[in-house]
Amino acid sequence: MQAKAFAKINLGLFITGKRPDGYHNLETIFAPINWYDTITFEAADTLSMSCTNLDLPVDENNLCIKAARALQQAAGVQHGIAMTLEKKVPFGAGLGGGSSDAATVLRVLNHLWQLNLPHATLHNIAVKLGADVPYFLFSKGIAYAGGIGDELEDLQTSLPFAILTVFPNEHIATVWAYKNFYRRFELQRPNLNTLVKNLCTTGNTSALPSFENDFEAAVFDHFPTVRDVKTTLMESGALYASLSGSGSALFGLFANEAEAYAAIESLPATYRTNITPARFVMNDGTGL
Repeated sequence: MQAKAFAKINLGLFITGKRPDGYHNLETIFAPINWYDTITFEAADTLSMSCTNLDLPVDENNLCIKAARALQQAAGVQHGIAMTLEKKVPFGAGLGGGSSDAATVLRVLNHLWQLNLPHATLHNIAVKLGADVPYFLFSKGIAYAGGIGDELEDLQTSLPFAILTVFPNEHIATVWAYKNFYRRFELQRPNLNTLVKNLCTTGNTSALPSFENDFEAAVFDHFPTVRDVKTTLMESGALYASLSGSGSALFGLFANEAEAYAAIESLPATYRTNITPARFVMNDGTGL
């Protein structure tokens, strides 16, 4: 079996406080983009994986292996599988590529191993693997997330804009971002649910500046090349542009795909880019 593992952007990300366990509470809107890894699953007696990107580990430190091990433990089995990860989504980019890979492994192996574990069990496993993993397990489109990113509401809608996503060849560790962001816990925040529903229903762009990202200011101060991408996107006609997650990837929303493609010409040729059409939803090709 072969499955696509799509990436995401964050349309607005508010860090609302620090929890006693050391994690931070946040509010964000996840939106899928048409940038994906491909995972091939082949029958095997033992658990193993290979990857087209030699910079990534393929041992017990890989999130795909961790997901498979957690599934084995939850089900009390020792089934094997050989996984091949064709890595296309940049890592250290704030696009959730590793989390999407892990969620895909959980979903596909639950089927291939005929475990039939309920969604609640898979969700509990996903939360322990990473804050973004439950989204990719849970939704095919836009979702609101609270808590540490694990309290999800599928908003049953999609963005009416083309999305240009840009990776400026910087890798930003999530741990660094959480240590260095500028705290604004006391700020009154807009209702992201209401904002995004109105945006997707009406296409009215007047509320787009309300979708801020609390990581952005610190990332831009420390990584000026990342800041420059946002400037270029806005100068190239983006209706809105922002950092995704903790970065370093950014995205711009455009009225149509032609304008998004035209904006690529203003970016350095070495930057990796991706175009997502309006009203995009994820379909991993497995039918699961």
